[in-house]
Amino acid sequence: MRKTPLYDKHVALGGRIVDFSGWALPVQYSGIVEEHLATRNAAGLFDVSHMGEITVEGKDALKFIDYLVTNDVTKLVPQKVMYSPMCYEHGGAVDDLLIYMHDESHFLLVVNAANKDKDYRWIADKSKKFDVKVEDVSDSYAQIALQGPKAEAILQKLTDVPLSDMKFYTFKDNASVGGARLLLSRTGYTGEDGFELYLSPADACSIWDKLLEAGKDEGLLPAGLGARDTLRFEACLPLYGQELSEEITPLEAGLGFFVKLTKEDFIGKAKLLEQKEKGLKRKIAGLEMVEKGVPRHGYEVRLQGKRIGTITSGSFAPYLEKYLALALLDMGYTEIGQEVYVDIRGKERLAKVVETPFYKRRYKR
Repeated sequence: MRKTPLYDKHVALGGRIVDFSGWALPVQYSGIVEEHLATRNAAGLFDVSHMGEITVEGKDALKFIDYLVTNDVTKLVPQKVMYSPMCYEHGGAVDDLLIYMHDESHFLLVVNAANKDKDYRWIADKSKKFDVKVEDVSDSYAQIALQGPKAEAILQKLTDVPLSDMKFYTFKDNASVGGARLLLSRTGYTGEDGFELYLSPADACSIWDKLLEAGKDEGLLPAGLGARDTLRFEACLPLYGQELSEEITPLEAGLGFFVKLTKEDFIGKAKLLEQKEKGLKRKIAGLEMVEKGVPRHGYEVRLQGKRIGTITSGSFAPYLEKYLALALLDMGYTEIGQEVYVDIRGKERLAKVVETPFYKRRYKR
């Protein structure tokens, strides 16, 4: 397994290390529920150095990325961040990613760790007809995420950047935090306000310690992959390979807002336009268990003896104290209040379709 620059810190803090897409990362420290609630009520500190970073530079950079992804990159301005799916020609997703715009000829793409090599090959291949240079720069970065309602107050102790002026989905390059120069952004994958620090691997341990010290009296806890997943799940943020995949299109995943079908062209446009015009046959919906049972990824959703869908993510939601799930359901069964059954180890347990997101996000607007 590959180790992030913070591996020894995780071990020293008692983190339970697991293999995540080939990386040795902590699934938890004090416990998933405790770390989840700390992030909701105060702040959580996450090592996300395993994420992939790819730069696209050159005269055609803006034009190329706009063709590469489903969102309208021409709406971006420098120092802003955009979320977008990236699709195959058949409409299924290669990945979902964040696009950081330095200027029209310089972008940073942040991709999922498990997809990094696949994404890089895809992007490099599709760039051949454009005047751009594509480079995998992942090894040049460590990445730390500070998430939660107290994230701003904690981070402000370590930087002279006026954080209250930073809006959601913006970033500042060459910011000084704890004596280190880094790229600082305000996005998040937890349903809370928060910041990401893209920094030199050599500075990671020092900044990690300084953040923990700054948050010591604020309720900050180091948090692992387990809480990261339950937090994003409560906020109904998609996980690639579950709510979005090569087989599940962004429209089926409920990400239509990020698919700009009025754009002149992008990879997958024809199939996504056809899917929208014909009408979706299935989509991601939220479920709440009525009867006792834990819905898990891959469990069947059934009604009257017929399979009508599959659980994509399911868990006990620690903050909401409910057993919830996201499921890819046939369209006829997605109305709010619809009763369905989840097949849990051979026993059908009653559930109902509910509104999403389960947890209303508290982001900096």
